[in-house]
Parts: sequence; structure tokens; C-alpha cells
Amino acid sequence: MKKGTTGEASIHVEAPPEKVYELVTDVRRMGEWSPECRSCEWLDGATEPAVGARFRGSNRNGFARWSTKPRVVAADEGREFAFVVDFRKQDTTKWRYRFEPDGTGTKVIESFEMMHDMPGVIVFLEKQVMRVKDRRADLVRNMEATLERIKAVAEGRA
Repeated sequence: MKKGTTGEASIHVEAPPEKVYELVTDVRRMGEWSPECRSCEWLDGATEPAVGARFRGSNRNGFARWSTKPRVVAADEGREFAFVVDFRKQDTTKWRYRFEPDGTGTKVIESFEMMHDMPGVIVFLEKQVMRVKDRRADLVRNMEATLERIKAVAEGRA
């Protein structure tokens, strides 16, 4: 994907923004929500979301397996949680969750933005190893599934 590529998914959750934020920012639970992320753990003594905190994410898509060490860039309780993923010391992707009051619940918006062109080796692996022809569409589908799972837990249905 090229710099500037974005994707977004949203859902209404019948729970207050603070509760949904608490679920999303407990990165140790990300493996419960995401079809691609299998697990996360805080690094360097971090135990909760704070700007500058880092965590390790272990991911899988098809035969491909990889890990990342995202850095939190926004941790505004009940409003926004965002982190960036780097590749070879260059921020490549920014992931963002926004929480907006919506009637008696919360509108949760998950998005990504490519901050630099994805390196050719990664594009090759996505197409050949992961067998993903349209990575943007794949990520949007994954975000939709992630939000559905968060909604189920937040609303007490899981």
C-alpha cells in the first residue's frame, strides 16, 4: 500500500465510551478481538496505555507470522487510542480508535493510515505468502470483525 492509503470501520456499541476504551486499550486482549493479531504484551515495564508506551503484537495471516512493536501515540481516556507500527525504524502504519458518544452508547471508529509506502518485501509477502490480493480491503474486513467482537464483549453477549 502507498503512503496516504486509509481504511476505516465503525460500529455502535451499547456501552459508555470509557468502558469501550478500557476494553480496547487492554492490548493483552487484542488477540480476542482481531482476526490477525494473536496476542499482545506490554513492553519496557508499561502496564497500561500512555503516550510513548510500547507493546509487542504477534500476528498471523494464513501461513505468514510476524511480530511488531507498536508505540502508543494517543491515549485520551474515553476518546482516542492510537499507535504506530514501524518497519526498520520508520513509522509505516498508524492505527487509531476513536470513541464518540452516540445516544445511550458509543460509536467506535477503527482506522489505519499508511504513513510511508509499504516496503516491497512486505507487499510481496502479502500477495504471495498471505495470498491477499487487496490488502486494504482485507484490513477493513478485519477491522469490521474486530469491532463486532469488541461490541459483543462490551454488551455482555460474549
